[in-house]
Amino acid sequence: IASETVFTVSEVEALYELFKRISSAVSDDGMINKDEFQLALFNTSKKESLFADRVFNLFDTKHNGMLEFGEFARALSVFHPAASLEEKIDFSFQLYDLTQQGFIERQETFDEADTKQDGKIDKEEWRSMVLQHPSLLKNVTLQYLKDITTAFPSFVFHSQ
Repeated sequence: IASETVFTVSEVEALYELFKRISSAVSDDGMINKDEFQLALFNTSKKESLFADRVFNLFDTKHNGMLEFGEFARALSVFHPAASLEEKIDFSFQLYDLTQQGFIERQETFDEADTKQDGKIDKEEWRSMVLQHPSLLKNVTLQYLKDITTAFPSFVFHSQ
C-alpha cells in the first residue's frame, strides 16, 4: 500500500491501527461502515450528512457499503499534505460531480467556473477554478496525516 500512496511504511502501519480502532467502533468486523466512518472522520453520528456520504462513497471503490483497509488507505492518501494538486483536484471534482457524469451541475456558487457557458462544469473548468481559488481544496487536506506516526506513536511498529 505504501508504494501506491504517499504514505511511508510506518504511516501505513499507523493507519492500519487507526483503521482497526475505527472498524470496531460500531461492529467489530474488520471493515468500516458508513456510521463508523462518519463518527471517526467527521466526529458526528448524524445520519444525514451529504458531504460525509459523498466522501464515504468515493472511498468505497468496491461499492459494497463497507471500507476495507486498502480502500481506506488509498483514499486517505489524497488528503495527505504531500498528495499532488492533481490528485486533490480529481478527488474534489468527483466529490462535486454528484451524478458521476463527468461534469458538475452548474450552481450559483460555481457560475464563474462555467467558462464554456454550457450550463455545466467539466474537469478542465474545475481545475482552472481551483487554481484561481485554492481555498476550494482546503477540505481535501488533513494536516495531521503528515504526522500520523507522531500523532499515533503507539501504532508504529518500526518495520524494517
